[in-house]
Amino acid sequence: MAEDLQRPAPSDGLSAVDPDRSAAPVVSILVISYNTRAMTLDCLKSVVDETTVPHEVIVVDNDSPDGSAAAIAEAFPHLHLIASKENYGFAKGNNVAAGHARGKYILLLNPDTVVLDHAIDRIVAFAERTPDAKIWGGRTLHGDRSLNPGSVFGQVTLWALFCRASGLAVLFPRNSLFNSEDLGGWDRSDEREVPIVQGSFLLITRDLWETLGGFDLTYVMYGEEQDLCLRARRDHGARPRMTPEAEIIHFHGASSRRASREIMTLKGKATIVRRFLPRWQQPLGLWLLRIWPWSRMVSGKTLSRVTGRPRFAEAAELWGEVWRARADWRNGYSGGGT
Repeated sequence: MAEDLQRPAPSDGLSAVDPDRSAAPVVSILVISYNTRAMTLDCLKSVVDETTVPHEVIVVDNDSPDGSAAAIAEAFPHLHLIASKENYGFAKGNNVAAGHARGKYILLLNPDTVVLDHAIDRIVAFAERTPDAKIWGGRTLHGDRSLNPGSVFGQVTLWALFCRASGLAVLFPRNSLFNSEDLGGWDRSDEREVPIVQGSFLLITRDLWETLGGFDLTYVMYGEEQDLCLRARRDHGARPRMTPEAEIIHFHGASSRRASREIMTLKGKATIVRRFLPRWQQPLGLWLLRIWPWSRMVSGKTLSRVTGRPRFAEAAELWGEVWRARADWRNGYSGGGT
C-alpha cells in the first residue's frame, strides 16, 4: 500500500520540479528513496537546479524510518511523492513510479546522486541524437570527483566469471581482456555502445520500458538493470550507449552495508547466469561465481599474513562474511532460472 502525496500546483501555476502537469513532460525522472533523507534532498535539489528540459519527478519512498517522506514533502511540495507503507525494494519501486510516468523517456536516478552541469538535459539530447540505442547512460564520479566507472559495465560471461574467481580481474583491473565485466582500462571519456547501463542513471524510452514490463520483480535489488538491458538487446534490438557529456556524482551504496550489498549483488549475478548464459555453461558459471568470495577471502588472509597490511585483513573479513552467507545467494533469486 502507498500514499500518493502529489500536491496541487501553487496559484501562479509554477513548480520548480514539475512545472505543468497538464502538458506531457519529455522525461519522467524516477527516484526511489530508502533511509537516505539528506542525500535524497540533495539529489532532488540538483535535479531542480540543473534541469531545463520539460520533466516531472516521481519519488517513491520505501517506508524510510528516517523521516524521508515528510522531509521530501516539505522541501519539494509540488513533485509527485508516493509514500509507501512497505519497502518495495528498487525494482518494484521503479515499476510503481513508472506507472505514473507520462514522459517520452523514463530516467532512473538513484537518491544518492547529484546531477552536474545539466546532465539530464544532456542525456536526453544524446538520446535524441542516437535513437537506435533505446537505452542510454552517462558518466559517474565519486564524491571526490574521481571517476566512478560503475555507470556502465560488461555482460556476465563464463570468461568473466573465470577471471573473477581466479583473481585475474583483481590482478589486472585495467586490462580489458582479464577484467571485461568492468570494461577495464576505459576511462569513460568517450561515447561507446555498452552491454549494461547501471540503474543509478539509466534513460530508456517509455515505450520500451512498457514493452519489457519494466523491471522483472524476481530481482529485489541488484541485477535488475542487467536483466532489463539484456532482454532489451536480445528481444528488441536495443544497443545501449554511454556518453561522457552527461555526468553525475554517485555515492554508491549509501543505503546498504557493503557485505550486504555484495551478497545481494551475487544473488543477482547467480540469477543472471541462470537466465542468460547458454544452458551448457550454467553449471560451470554458477560454480565459478560461488568460489569467487572464497578465493577473495583466502587471498586476503594470505596477503594479510605476508604483508601485515590492514586492508587485506579487512578484505578477508568482508569476503568471509559473504562466503559464510552463501546459502542466501548461491542459487540466485527463487524462480530465476531459464
